[in-house]
Amino acid sequence: MDRKTLSVTEAAEVLGIGRSAAYEAARVGEIPTVRIGKRVLVPIAALERMLAGSEAT
Repeated sequence: MDRKTLSVTEAAEVLGIGRSAAYEAARVGEIPTVRIGKRVLVPIAALERMLAGSEAT
């Protein structure tokens, strides 16, 4: 089964930003997240849509 989510740390690596910046961006809603229990996960599809939208501007 292919993974559908990344940890915030993994998303930071994909985006080329620091871990703290990624957690802050997730906190303020700049990075799409879902919360499952105490875990904060970044859906890969939502991250790809966000990046595709930012390329259009």
